[in-house]
Amino acid sequence: MLDILGEDPEVVLAEKRYEVISRIVSEVVSGEKKWTKTDILDHVFLHKTLGIPIFLSLLWALFQFTFSFSEPFMAMIEKFFGWLGGIAEENIANEMLASFVSGGICEGLGSVLVFVPPIFCLFFALAILEDCGYLARAAFVMDRIMYKLGLHGRSFIPLMCGFGCNIPGIMATRSIESEKDRLITILVNPLMSCSARLPVYVLISGVIFGAGYAAGTAIFLMYVLGIALAVLMALLFRRTLFKGKPSAFVLELPRYMMPTLRSTLIHTWERGRLFLMKAGTIIFGVMILVWFLTVMPWDATNGGEIIENSLISSFGHAIEPIFRPFGWDWMAAVALFFGFLAKEVVVGTYGLLLGGGGEEEEAVREALVASGVFTPLTGFAFMAFVLIYVPCVASVATIYRETNSVKWTLFAVAYLIALAFIVAGIIIGVGRLLGFS
Repeated sequence: MLDILGEDPEVVLAEKRYEVISRIVSEVVSGEKKWTKTDILDHVFLHKTLGIPIFLSLLWALFQFTFSFSEPFMAMIEKFFGWLGGIAEENIANEMLASFVSGGICEGLGSVLVFVPPIFCLFFALAILEDCGYLARAAFVMDRIMYKLGLHGRSFIPLMCGFGCNIPGIMATRSIESEKDRLITILVNPLMSCSARLPVYVLISGVIFGAGYAAGTAIFLMYVLGIALAVLMALLFRRTLFKGKPSAFVLELPRYMMPTLRSTLIHTWERGRLFLMKAGTIIFGVMILVWFLTVMPWDATNGGEIIENSLISSFGHAIEPIFRPFGWDWMAAVALFFGFLAKEVVVGTYGLLLGGGGEEEEAVREALVASGVFTPLTGFAFMAFVLIYVPCVASVATIYRETNSVKWTLFAVAYLIALAFIVAGIIIGVGRLLGFS
């Protein structure tokens, strides 16, 4: 049947059903058909050729807006926490307590909260696209490609949710009826670049490309890479572990509407507060742990000033050989290790290890540039590794809760780690063959 029709029978049946509906409507409804604003916009946004380029262009513009608009607000937060840290150091007599307040609290929490503006900007832009009715049309545009590559059309919404946070994205797969389609979507959802990874992209892209369009484009490429890998892995899973065809997808498109500021801000806050809750609990706790490991033993590290004598340095050098082929040092190894607890911790860890995270992000960037750890090639590979490797511990717990299977949870963790090493290795290897260092 597929050879005869050239398309999946269920897709053809759905198209013919709506052709019959349109014919019946044209016969029973009199009067000249007038093109509405929705018809005109849909003719462009749902176009078979233009639909996907428009979607990718809007996605690129979204991340350029996120990176550029948030810069002034990030600078204000940096100055604020730097001011607090300076007050603590000047007014607390006990050296260890002063280090805890300045280095542990102000620098640790400040180096994470500095990325609240870009995260809220991202959620604000996504809320506008959702409220105006475009996201549903993006799902419609992507359905044909997703179907051919082994993903259910309804998977688009959970995957888009993954851009905000993988946890609600994984939970949103409950709307998929087929167990096979649902499992595939759960397994590839961590490849969607959640907002927790955005701080890492902003920092590293700023280090290796500076400010401007190059950094924003590098961030955009991370999101495109995540989408491409999700599609490729879904295709691989469909042809190996979950053989069969995804079920057909029928979607009722909402009307185009002008988003209101109130509804957009509500949606932005509902999603953004999850990040704030993580920053106030998991992230803050991990940053205190990292501070403790950087200053202990106190006498040997001189209160954290001699980082090479610290506990965290010993641990980092022990696992450094795993990442050395990529050109990353022990600090990168430590940042990736603690990033398993929460991806935002990668940035906070660098802030504490380099001694400037909470005072000023520019100081962290300058220290990274001076260290020579990241070249454009190794920095881009590091961003890709952060994109792919194990999602945060909360996402892993959600995978277990939604699959109710230790086997699938461990499989998700294992294949993502392996894929991260493979992709980062390919980036480094191809880049060096092309003459990059």
